Amino acid sequence: MCSSILPPCVYLSPNICALCSLLLSRLQVEASGERWFSLDSVLVQFNSTQRLAFNSSQIYSPESSSFSCEHISSLQKYNGLLSPAEHAHNWALTFTHFQIQAFSVSSGVFSHPVDCATFLTPALLMGLLSSLILLLVLAYAFHLLLHLRDLEESCQSPGKTPHHLHCSAEKYVL
Repeated sequence: MCSSILPPCVYLSPNICALCSLLLSRLQVEASGERWFSLDSVLVQFNSTQRLAFNSSQIYSPESSSFSCEHISSLQKYNGLLSPAEHAHNWALTFTHFQIQAFSVSSGVFSHPVDCATFLTPALLMGLLSSLILLLVLAYAFHLLLHLRDLEESCQSPGKTPHHLHCSAEKYVL
C-alpha cells in the first residue's frame, strides 16, 4: 500500500499506486507577447519497471492563469484530451476535477482558471441551427399569410382591374 502523502501518487487500484509526472513547457505567443504554459505529456510509472506515457496537445493556459477541466482523459467519452503513447494503448488514464498552474502561484491558491469546456459544443450548435431553421420557416409562413391577406383585400376591392378579374376567376375554381 502506498502513502497518501505523496502528491504525485495515482491509484491504479486500492492496493497499487503509481508515480505520476507532468511534463510542462513554456511558450511565448508573439502576437500578444504573453507567456503560456502547456501540458505536453503525463508519465505514469508503477512496479518500478513499467512506464506509460500519455501525450497532450490541447491543455494550455496563460502563465498568469490556471487550467481547469472536469475530466482530463484518454477516453473519447471525455473528449480524449490525452492520447496514449506506444506502450499505453491498453491503458486509460482519467483525472477528475483537474486543475493545474505552472507559474505565478501565490499562497498555494490557483489563479483564475481557463476552463476546457468550450462555449460551442456540438449539442449547442445543433440547437442553434435548429432554432434558426425554425425561425426561417416561421418567417416564411408569416410572409405568406400577409401576402394572402393582401391578395384577399385586392380581390374584394371595388373596381374592374385586370387583377380583379383574375381574382374572381380564381374564386370559381376553388
